[in-house]
Amino acid sequence: MIKFKLSSLPIFSESEFREKALGLTSSGCRISSFFASAVEGKRKLYLVLSDDEAGTVQVITTQPAAVPGNSGELSFHTLTTENPAFHLFEREIFEQSGIRPEGHPWLKPVRYPDRRPAETDFFRVEGSEIHQVAVGPVHAGIIEPGHFRFQCHGETVYHLETAHGFQHRGIETNLIGGPRPADLCKIEVTAGDSSIAHSTAYCRILEVLSETAPPARAEAIRAIALELERCANHIGDLGALAGDIGYLPTSSYCGRIRGDFLNMSALICGNRFGRGVIQPGGTGFDLSDKIKEQLLARLSAGRDDFISAVSLLWDSPTVLARFESTGTVSQEASEQIGMVGPAARASGCGRDIRQNHPSGIYRTDCPKIAVSDKGDVFSRAWVRWLEVKESIDFIEKLLQGLPSGDVFIDGAQKPAADTLAVSLVEGWRGEVCHTAITGTDGRFSSYKIVDPSFHNWFGLALALRDEQISDFPVCNKSFNLSYCGFDL
Repeated sequence: MIKFKLSSLPIFSESEFREKALGLTSSGCRISSFFASAVEGKRKLYLVLSDDEAGTVQVITTQPAAVPGNSGELSFHTLTTENPAFHLFEREIFEQSGIRPEGHPWLKPVRYPDRRPAETDFFRVEGSEIHQVAVGPVHAGIIEPGHFRFQCHGETVYHLETAHGFQHRGIETNLIGGPRPADLCKIEVTAGDSSIAHSTAYCRILEVLSETAPPARAEAIRAIALELERCANHIGDLGALAGDIGYLPTSSYCGRIRGDFLNMSALICGNRFGRGVIQPGGTGFDLSDKIKEQLLARLSAGRDDFISAVSLLWDSPTVLARFESTGTVSQEASEQIGMVGPAARASGCGRDIRQNHPSGIYRTDCPKIAVSDKGDVFSRAWVRWLEVKESIDFIEKLLQGLPSGDVFIDGAQKPAADTLAVSLVEGWRGEVCHTAITGTDGRFSSYKIVDPSFHNWFGLALALRDEQISDFPVCNKSFNLSYCGFDL
C-alpha cells in the first residue's frame, strides 16, 4: 500500500514520460496499472510501476498533447512497440478516454463499447487450407460470455484471439463519488471467485488514505480468508484439469474437496465465498476458540484428502503425457507480456505480492513461494499443488498463533483529499491492483481495478500457438482466467 499527494506527483512532458516509462520497465519494473483520469478538468495518464526486487511502487504521470487540427482530441506516442506489456492497457485507455496512442500496432476495442463484436476485425491467417473456429461468446450453461477465435491449419492452432467484456458492468464508474457503504458489495463481485482478494485491496485503499491500521488479529484473519480462497480455487482447478483429460478419480474427489474448503470460509462468516469478512478497518467476523478448533480439524482432513486425490495425477503416466510440454509459455514471453500469478511462476517468474510487496501479516510471515520453470500445463498444475500445501500449513500456523485483541478499528471511511493510493494483493490468480484518486472533498474522482486476468489472457493465446485445437480445454483451465474480472 502506498499513497501520494497529487501535488507531489510531477507531470512529465510526453517525451520525458516515454523515456522514464521505458527506462523503468527495461530495468526490472512491471506495469501494475496504466490508465487515464481527469483531475481538475485535465485528462492525464497515470502509470503504476512495481519493482519486485526493491519492493517499491512508483507512479509517473503525463498530460497528453492535443492533436493538431482536432479540437479536444489528445494523444501520446505508443509504448507498445517498445514493450508489449503496454498493449492492452493502451487499447483500454483509448476506448475509455479517447486518448489515442499514436502508432499502436492494433488499436481495436477491448470491450466493444460502441459497436457489435461482429463488426470488429479479427486477426486472420490467410491461405487456402486455413480455417477459423469461433467459440462463444454465448456458451452452454451458466458460464459468462467470452469469445475465442482460432486460426487453424488442420488441427494445429496458428493463432488464438480472445474477446471479452460483453456485459459492461460498470463497476469502476459506479465507485466514483465513493466511498459509500454499498461499494464493498460491488467490490466483492468484481470477480466472484476472488471476493477476498478484491475486497482486501479495496479496504487497504481506504486504510492507507485514512491512515488507519487494522488490528493484528484482523490482519491474521484476513490472511486466513485469503489463503482459504486460494486453496479452494486451486483445488477446483486441479480437479477440472483432471476432468478435461478424462481422469475421473481426481476430478471427482477435488470437486468435493473444493467444497470442503469453501465451507471453511462459510464457517467463518456464513458465506462460502467469504463475503462480509473483509471490512475497512479490519474484519466483520472474529474467530472463537470453537471455530478455530473446527477449522484446524477440517484443515487436517482437507490436507489428507487433497494429497491423496491429487497425488494420483503425478503417479499416472497418461496424465503426465497430456500435461507435459502442452501449452508452453517461455519465461521470456511471460516477462515480455507481463504475466502474473501462478501462470507466471510456472514459467519461472518468481514474483508474488505476498513476498515482494507484503502488507498486513505477510510483512512478518509468508508461505514459501512455489516456482516451476517449464511453463507448460504440468508446471501450472504443479505450482497450484505446491501452493495449496503451503497455504494449508500457513493457515494452521496463523490459527495456532492468532493474536489477541479486537478485529476492527473505526475511521477507515474518511479518506484524505487530493491523494492517489495504490493497493496490491496476491489473489489466487495473481496480482490484484486497485488505484484510487480522491478529489478535494475526499471522494473518489477515479478508481481503477486491474484483475490478474487482464495481464494473463494473452498468455493463454501464446500457449495455444502450434498446439492441437483439442488441447484448448486443458490449456484454458490451466490458466482459468476470469471473464467478469476483465469486464469492469
